Amino acid sequence: MKRLLRYFFMLTVLSFVTETAMAQVQKYKELHKVKRKETIFGIARDNGLTIDELIEANPEMKTPGYELRKGDYIKIPYPPKHPELESVNQQPQMPTKPVVVERDMRNREIRVGVMLPLHNENGDGKRMVEYYRGVLMACDSLRVNGISTDIRAWNLAENTDIKQILKDPKALDCDLIIGPLYTKQVKALGDFALRNDIRVLIPFSINSNEVFDNGNLFQVFQNGNQTNNAYVFRFYQRFKDSHVVIVDCNDSTSTKGSFTTVLRRKLEQEGATYTITNLKSSETKFKQSFSTTAHNVVVLNTSRSQELNVAFAKLNGLLMTDPSLKISMFGYPEWLMYINKHLDNFYKFDTYIPSTYYMSPLSHRGEHFKKKYRWNFHQDMQPYHQRYAVTGFDQAYFMIKGLHMYGTHFTGASGTVGYTPLQTPLHFERIGNGGLQNRAILFVHYTPQNKIETINF
Repeated sequence: MKRLLRYFFMLTVLSFVTETAMAQVQKYKELHKVKRKETIFGIARDNGLTIDELIEANPEMKTPGYELRKGDYIKIPYPPKHPELESVNQQPQMPTKPVVVERDMRNREIRVGVMLPLHNENGDGKRMVEYYRGVLMACDSLRVNGISTDIRAWNLAENTDIKQILKDPKALDCDLIIGPLYTKQVKALGDFALRNDIRVLIPFSINSNEVFDNGNLFQVFQNGNQTNNAYVFRFYQRFKDSHVVIVDCNDSTSTKGSFTTVLRRKLEQEGATYTITNLKSSETKFKQSFSTTAHNVVVLNTSRSQELNVAFAKLNGLLMTDPSLKISMFGYPEWLMYINKHLDNFYKFDTYIPSTYYMSPLSHRGEHFKKKYRWNFHQDMQPYHQRYAVTGFDQAYFMIKGLHMYGTHFTGASGTVGYTPLQTPLHFERIGNGGLQNRAILFVHYTPQNKIETINF
């Protein structure tokens, strides 16, 4: 009798698993990329569908205000009683992704793939090895908090054929892929992720525009123009009542003219006053560029330490002749590398440094992380002002926790995860019907009271 009951139980479980797998077989013919002037009605008609059938396969179309746009990807289901669909129902075929009983990642481990140059052959590889170690530390911390991960990694070097890596069946099984580092590898990975409904986190700056068309991409860092526009927008919000002094530093190698150009355009659009002077100007001409009644904000058109040192010397001389002048400095992320040399002047001149990442040297969490990294890997992190292991930790923790909480509906929006970053703030916004870009920036403020505050946006 017991053997009979056991047999009946096994048969019931097998039947349930088979029915579940059958229900999860892909019933969509293809992903269709919308062309110019195509309509929902036309696409449905051309594929033998009703409008309701097409909308049912693409629930986002039910969203109020939804518009079909060129470049969107939509699912094309098999028409009712289509012979191909009947064949699928009668004899299950292997889906693109392996069939598992539990597909909802909110109820199981999160499967993470890392596709980065993980080697010691050059600086890129060494930095990405450190970043990957931060990812591993995030997985360890998440495990302590009850979130399981299954992580696997591929050495995706600059000259590696990513298409060969994507043939690995383990790549198909990922919920999240972190990578790549190089722009030329983005499209292949993005297309693969879109076909297989995998989320991709692009962790560092790239020049690809794939994020504008691929809804599965999360892009952390933006190109220079986007970042400059974000910095200028927040600059004007904070200093709209101030007098801006732009200082030409005669640095022919500088790329910061792009920032000061955007800043000048914004000031002119708003009707705000500003003056331009030169680092080589006489003391008299230099002083004439400053307001004696308004708060002055000084902006150099270079980030180099040499010119910054000269600028501080001129400003100190200016204050000796007129101590009543109110002066602040607005700099660049590179200035975070010069803390040891210029800290006193940063405090004295009420300096603001814009950035997309920052970890306070006084942070107790930061010190704890450094000690744990040393204990885990028997060495210190590399002495960059952006700590790559911390970046890996922040990004992996944020993404994995978000996927655990929301599954495929995770968008990375501000306040959805409840994680305070060590170094890299993240809050994503969707670009039309494309992917998501991180909009978080910050100002590191060195106050005249010898304090450091972080202003997050």
